[in-house]
Amino acid sequence: MSGPFVAILMGSESDLPVMQGASDVLAGLGVRCEMKITSAHRTPAATQQYISDAESRGCALFIAGAGLAAHLAGAVAAHTLKPVIGVPIDSGPMQGMDSLLSTVQMPAGIPVATVAIGKTGAKNAGYLAAQILALQDPALAQRVRAEREQKAASVQAQDRALQESRK
Repeated sequence: MSGPFVAILMGSESDLPVMQGASDVLAGLGVRCEMKITSAHRTPAATQQYISDAESRGCALFIAGAGLAAHLAGAVAAHTLKPVIGVPIDSGPMQGMDSLLSTVQMPAGIPVATVAIGKTGAKNAGYLAAQILALQDPALAQRVRAEREQKAASVQAQDRALQESRK
């Protein structure tokens, strides 16, 4: 896998089971990515340094997942002009609603595209990142299209099986 890559950041190791979904989707589509644990609050200088370093090495966009206060995506967006996709992690007493609101409520001019809470959101972040990259990569666009067609065929096969079982 060559070309631009996607940086997947998470606030702590406990976010890895959720954020792995983004990595898995990208790998399945042949998109290079790297993962990093870094914190907007506990390691702000290291977070900023990573963003700068990743950009210099060809990072095309960032996916950032965080729970609770969920400032990681916003902190990333403050330090880059590359697209940032935020994944609210379903943790804490509010099961991710606080993370969703923290991620989606960005000031004008510092956008963060925000996906659903939790594992589905992380997978969709991977798909969205691939679709953004596919704007400049027709081969990737075809791989994304082929995966969608395969998923549609799977649903149709399930329906055929259901209809057969009901006869």
